[in-house]
Amino acid sequence: MVARKRPAPHIPRFLADEPMTAPPIASAPHAHVITRRAVESWVTYDLANTIFSMGVVSMYFSAYIRGHVGAGRADALYGNVSAISMAIIFVLSPLLGGMTDRAPRRMPFLIWSTILCVGLTALLGTLPFWETILCFIVANAAYSAGLQFYDAMLPDVSTEENRGRVGGKGVGVGYLGSYIAVTLGYVFGADPPQPRLFIAIAITFLALSIPCFLFVKERGNRNPRPIFSWAETVKSTRETIRTFREGEKYPGLIRFLVGRIFYTDAINTVISIMFLYTLNVAEADGRTPEQASTAGMSIMMVAITFAVLGGFMWGRIVDRIGPKATLNWVLRLWVFTFILAAAIGLFTLPLWLLYVAASLAGIGMGGTWSADRPLMLTLTPPDRIGEFYGLYGMVGRFSAITGPFIWALVAKATIESGWLQPAQGQGVGVIVLMLLVVISYGILRKVTDEKRDWARLAALPHETVRTPAV
Repeated sequence: MVARKRPAPHIPRFLADEPMTAPPIASAPHAHVITRRAVESWVTYDLANTIFSMGVVSMYFSAYIRGHVGAGRADALYGNVSAISMAIIFVLSPLLGGMTDRAPRRMPFLIWSTILCVGLTALLGTLPFWETILCFIVANAAYSAGLQFYDAMLPDVSTEENRGRVGGKGVGVGYLGSYIAVTLGYVFGADPPQPRLFIAIAITFLALSIPCFLFVKERGNRNPRPIFSWAETVKSTRETIRTFREGEKYPGLIRFLVGRIFYTDAINTVISIMFLYTLNVAEADGRTPEQASTAGMSIMMVAITFAVLGGFMWGRIVDRIGPKATLNWVLRLWVFTFILAAAIGLFTLPLWLLYVAASLAGIGMGGTWSADRPLMLTLTPPDRIGEFYGLYGMVGRFSAITGPFIWALVAKATIESGWLQPAQGQGVGVIVLMLLVVISYGILRKVTDEKRDWARLAALPHETVRTPAV
């Protein structure tokens, strides 16, 4: 008997224990380890893509258009160009989300969308005007697709306990990328923007994306399916449609997505026109075009500084009071900020007040993304993160279509008609944006961030699931 037991200590533990049904590879998703390097690399990508969003979308490309067509036509043309770009990703978002749910990993999607965006950004200004417009449309769509893939990786670098802090850190550090964008404008020339400026933005974006590509380790898909299968695409599309038809099985989701259309409509639009609005207000205040450009840079830096602080601050608040209560306070702040910003343009108030409005807008920007990313995860079944973040991205893109379109209509009615000066006409536009935030606040009132029992909700028949927060 002793002889029979002697070999036992030499048998590896994983061979001696029962059951033998969970080899290390299969159990890897359950033993996912989140390292500090992975979190920091994920956060660094937020820094990288903000260089594009702030440098190209919010600041320099609108100024590039203004330099070619003049202040009177710039608002309408840039609004229409942005709307076309967002229309592309609006159609593709749910399809791309479904593809990432079927893929073993999301990272390849993030890599290729980033490369496409970077390559086309480097061409801005080097081609004739309308070819440059086309490059911007596709580059902006690729950036938006990459942002969708990136957001869906938040569960890979966080837990439920620290999701607000990690997401807020991403927002805060991300807005540091705006400092880089402004600095590149000073170094390479932004009045008007030069091709070398867009090349510098592209190179910096790519360089700062590499840590995320290398060091973020995903939990992995335990049930990968063909990515480019037509049958799987049709099935995924049907599931997405069924999600809207059976919204009761996803408490709060539909109401959140609809409300998100309105507040992101307003916030994304004001981000994209902030620099142009600053130029017009500064010139109305008596500054020369060169002084207005300098003031615009300074005010953008103020907004960026407070967005960085806001990201860290709101992230901690999210973990303390929850993402929904945090979002409520953020939307209230935005309403006040829009009222102040509109008054500055409408009544030709002193330029220094725009610094105050920019500070509040920065805090609001940091809070918006710190709160609504974790809230979306609360409303999302774990096995459909890519698909649901496709919907999340889709409504964001829809708002990015309608927002610039609404802005262009207001600009055409107030500025191009000659009825109001550019700063006053834009002030009317800001009032319209404020009303959109008010509407979103009303829609979102019944949404909660209570933890969902997805297994129970999936098992219940459609007719038996009822919630007032659909």
